[in-house]
Amino acid sequence: MAPTRQGSIRIFQLRGLDVYLHWSWFLVAFYSISTRIPNYSTPIWGALEYLALFLIVLMHEFGHALACRQVGGTSDQIVLWPLGGVAYVAPPSRPGATLWSIVAGPLVNVALVPVLFTIVLLSRRLGWSVLHPDFAAFLSAVTFINLSLLVFNLLPVYPLDGGQILRSILWYPFGKGRSLMIATVVGFVGGLAFVGFAVWTRSVWIGLMSFFLLSYCWRSFQQARALLEVERLPRRKLFECPSCHAAPPAGIFWRCESCTQPFDLFASAGICGHCSHAHDVAMCVDCGAGSRMSAWTKQDGVTA
Repeated sequence: MAPTRQGSIRIFQLRGLDVYLHWSWFLVAFYSISTRIPNYSTPIWGALEYLALFLIVLMHEFGHALACRQVGGTSDQIVLWPLGGVAYVAPPSRPGATLWSIVAGPLVNVALVPVLFTIVLLSRRLGWSVLHPDFAAFLSAVTFINLSLLVFNLLPVYPLDGGQILRSILWYPFGKGRSLMIATVVGFVGGLAFVGFAVWTRSVWIGLMSFFLLSYCWRSFQQARALLEVERLPRRKLFECPSCHAAPPAGIFWRCESCTQPFDLFASAGICGHCSHAHDVAMCVDCGAGSRMSAWTKQDGVTA
């Protein structure tokens, strides 16, 4: 369960990033605005408060996307939906690159904290709470929203940013597969805690969030198992991926682009043993990046 372009409307493009809005966002917006109207003298402030939430989430996702590009990754799509936003990022398969791509999102909220608090304090000194009570209440609400999003996102529950930050840090000592396994197990515990909290508070909203977290954790758990199986395979130590520097596994893990038969790409120097088709590009089993065969260098510096 994750947002996709299906059922979404493309609203604009900025710096090569297409921003999509899921149709269900409008239903949630209507409900959310209606619950905020009693806090103001006019409904327009309730709408502005929800638009401020929209803007903060969008800035957060742009932080992820632009940071991913900064480290050499790709990102060209952001989808906003009722449970927040998702920036589709593909950073290089390295812990540092992944960590920066994830941390950059919450850092946007961190940067907004002193700005919003300063505006709130200034408004109080100027007496806006008396002169413009709706605007003062709006500023306080936006400040609280930003702080709440920051704290919530930093919870170490996969796939929240905190859980992905935990995974990226664990990647250094434990490797790609095991770090994901640990993060998803922690995510399962956190997701079940959310389920209990949803039952206790009788909150449908928190229940939906719990379902999303647990379903995503299950999919990531399956991915972690597959990664661990790949990591246990014997490796051809004389070669390494130009992107992630992992040695390719020994075995028939590549399919010929001509006859579609599986074969060992590095055992045959890129020549399919079934149809003799020569392959110029090798896909990395670990990170999925494709590189020219000549770029898969031996550790002694001699090209493949």
